[in-house]
Amino acid sequence: MSISAADVMALRNKTNLPMMDCKAALTEAGGDKDKAIEILRKKFKDAAVKRGDRETAEGRIAIYIDPEARVGAILELRCESAPVVKAEHFVKLADKIAKQVAVKNPATVEELLSQPFVDDPTRTINDLITEAYGLIREVMRPKRFARLTGLLGEYCHHDGSVGVLVQVEGSQADPQLLRDVCMHVAARNPLAARKEDVPAETIAKETEIAREQIANDPKNKNKPANILEKIIEGKLKTWFAENVLVEQPFVKDDSKTVGQLLAGAGLKMGRFFRYKVGELS
Repeated sequence: MSISAADVMALRNKTNLPMMDCKAALTEAGGDKDKAIEILRKKFKDAAVKRGDRETAEGRIAIYIDPEARVGAILELRCESAPVVKAEHFVKLADKIAKQVAVKNPATVEELLSQPFVDDPTRTINDLITEAYGLIREVMRPKRFARLTGLLGEYCHHDGSVGVLVQVEGSQADPQLLRDVCMHVAARNPLAARKEDVPAETIAKETEIAREQIANDPKNKNKPANILEKIIEGKLKTWFAENVLVEQPFVKDDSKTVGQLLAGAGLKMGRFFRYKVGELS
């Protein structure tokens, strides 16, 4: 099949590997990008894969937490142009809709739009958006949202481009500690909160990739099977430390993991949501 230059460049940008190797992997994979990435990772042990495909989009992330009710929500509100992202009416609209999600727990965007606004039941969320359109003259729509209950922390980048909502287990927590964990999530973009949250098929695939990497390394040719298994275990441990939140070295103090940081405060990791404007979800 024909592999386009754009596809090759996209894979090159995602893996930081040579163009010819990316083209060969795409050809072998029949154009399947995910399969091509797997082929490259098996061949090149140092291949780094950037996560989080994006689409061209403008908008902002908003977060609302009610610490007394122990409920919170994170929302991505889209718009058409970059200047609107900083407009006061758009920022306030995003905050209001995030509160609506937290308090009223809609199941879908459509249900959210039709709900009476929690602070003024005479108007729906769709009415609020219509009113904002009248002022800003630009289409706005919630793209996605999530809601959590329990002991919560949050962080939202100053421009609204990235936001994180974290849930932990415990009796109480220092808000700054939870904010630090959220900032870590924003910076490191972990795949999962805990090892048990990683799908079994993902672990199986990483094990297969590690095995292929070892097989492709000539220096492992005469090593006994038990030593090779130890090497595979080491590779998986490294993968967990790079991709699982509680296993990652804490960005502000890499002498401890995020899990150790929380344990020291009598807390356990629960769940998190990390939203970045424009991410394909």
